[in-house]
Amino acid sequence: MTSKKLAAQPLRRRYYKRPLFWVISVAVCLILITALAFRLSPWPGALVIRTVFDRNAHQTLQAMQAKLPDYPVKLVSNQHYRRGDKDALLDVYIPNSVVRTTVALPTVIWTHGGAWLSGDKTNAGPYFERLANQGFVVISLNYSLAPEKAYPAALSQLNAAYAYIQENAGRFHVNAQKIVLAGDSAGAQLSSQMAAILTNPTYAQEVGIKPSLAPSQLSGVVLYCGIYKMEGLTEPDATLPKIVSWGNDVTVWAYTGTRDKSSLLIRQMSAYYHVTKSFPVTFISGGNSDPLTNAQSVPFANKLQSLGVPVTTLFYPQNHTPGLQHEYQFTFNGDGEKAFSDMTQFLKKQTE
Repeated sequence: MTSKKLAAQPLRRRYYKRPLFWVISVAVCLILITALAFRLSPWPGALVIRTVFDRNAHQTLQAMQAKLPDYPVKLVSNQHYRRGDKDALLDVYIPNSVVRTTVALPTVIWTHGGAWLSGDKTNAGPYFERLANQGFVVISLNYSLAPEKAYPAALSQLNAAYAYIQENAGRFHVNAQKIVLAGDSAGAQLSSQMAAILTNPTYAQEVGIKPSLAPSQLSGVVLYCGIYKMEGLTEPDATLPKIVSWGNDVTVWAYTGTRDKSSLLIRQMSAYYHVTKSFPVTFISGGNSDPLTNAQSVPFANKLQSLGVPVTTLFYPQNHTPGLQHEYQFTFNGDGEKAFSDMTQFLKKQTE
C-alpha cells in the first residue's frame, strides 16, 4: 500500500462516521425537545389525546349510523347561541309530528363528552334523532375545547346557551318549564356542575355565574359515565395503566390551565362537593368495565341519595358480561338498548 493510500484511509473513515454522528445527535436533540415540550405545556399531550378521542368518536358514530334507521325529525343545525363566539353552536332535533304546530315539548339539553378537549355536538346525532322520536326536543351543544380555552369558559357558554334556548323556545318547540340537562363523560361533569350552579345560589356566586334557568325549570338530570370528583383524575391510581394516568393528568392540566393538583379549581369544578337537596331528580349510569363507575358515578349517586335527591341508577355487577366500557350507552347492543329504554322511561316520568 502506498503512502498516499495510507494517508487517505483515516480521512475516509472519518468521512463515513461523521454523518452517522450528526443523525444520532439530531435524533437525541429532537427526543429531548419533545420530552421537554410534553413537560412544559399541555398542548402536545392534549393534541395526542384529541386525535385518539376523535377517532374513537368517529367510529362510534359510524357504528350508530349502521345500526339505527333515520328517524322522522327536523334538524335545525348550527344555531349561534352567543354572538361573536365561533364555538357557541347548537343543533336542535324536533319530532316531525309537531313541526307544523305550536306544541311545546319537554326538552333534553345534551352536552357532549371528550375529556374537555375533543368531541362535537354531532358525534351522537343518530342517538339524538332516536331520542327526539320518543317525544322530546333534543338540543346538542358545542363549547370551547381545552387547551384553546380553559375552565370556566365552557360554563359561561352553557349558561348562555340555556338563555338562548329560552329566547327561542317557540321556534324550537321547547317547553321551557320542562328541561332536562344531560351529558356523557366530560359532558356529564359539565351538566352536573351546571345543575349544581342552577340549584345552589352560594355555589353560583363562587363560580361567578348568574343562572339563566330557575331551579323550577329543571325536570331532571341524565348523566352517563361522568366525573364528579375531579381529584379522582389527579390522584395516583396504581390500578390504572400508566398511559391512562398520564392521560388523566394531561386532560385536567389542559382544562384547568394548572398543574397544581391542590388547586381550589379542582374542588370547585367537582359537583360532588356542591350539590344540595335542591339538585334535580337524577338518572345516572356507567359500565362495569369503566373505572369511572365505581370511582365517580356510584359515589355521586350515593351522595345525592344521602341528601334526599331521588336517583335512578343503572349499574351492573362486576361479573356482568360483556364488560361494559366507557360510553357503553352509545353501542346499541342489548345493554345499550336497556340503557336507552330506562333513560326514556325516566324522562317521560319526570316530564309528564
